[in-house]
Amino acid sequence: MSIFSKNQTKKVVVNAENHGYKPDIVTFKQGKPAQLKFISSDNMGCMNEVVSKDLNFDEKLDDKKEVTIDVPTDKPGTYNYACGMDMFHGKVVVK
Repeated sequence: MSIFSKNQTKKVVVNAENHGYKPDIVTFKQGKPAQLKFISSDNMGCMNEVVSKDLNFDEKLDDKKEVTIDVPTDKPGTYNYACGMDMFHGKVVVK
C-alpha cells in the first residue's frame, strides 16, 4: 500500500528570475490536482508580475516570496503564462 494518496496535489516550483522562468514548461496529468508555486528572486521590471489569460490569474511577485496557483487539470491542453510585459514566457501542459 502506498503512503501517498492517489489524489495528492502535484506541486511544481517555478523560479521567476530576471531572464525568465525555470522551468519554463511544466507538465501535469489530466484529472490530478496540481499547483504552480512561483518563487521570486531579485526580480526587476516585468518579472515582478506573472499573468495568464489561459489560467485566469494575474499575480504580483514583488512583495511576496512565493505565490501558489491552483491549476485546473480537467481538460488536456497547453496553457501559457508570461511576465507583465509579455517578454518572458512559460507554459503548463496538461495531458
